[in-house]
Amino acid sequence: MRPEDVRVHVATQPFQPFRIFMSDGAVFDVRHPEMCIIERSAVYVVIPDPKQPWMADRLAHCALIHITRIEPLNGRNGRRPPAPRRRGG
Repeated sequence: MRPEDVRVHVATQPFQPFRIFMSDGAVFDVRHPEMCIIERSAVYVVIPDPKQPWMADRLAHCALIHITRIEPLNGRNGRRPPAPRRRGG
């Protein structure tokens, strides 16, 4: 993945939370644009402290080469939902 691909998600207005999927199966949620730092070869995602969500617990280093996909956190994968089936009769 390229840095520009991640930037598209971070810069979307209004911001839409998203999930980063890694090649090893790890996932990282970005719920606010300031939770993501983009470099040439990596993305750093802030992992909030569970007891104090306004404070960072740690940073997750995500090498861009290992990011397999990014999806919105609203439960959709960016594709249109299937059309409802009509019932015969």
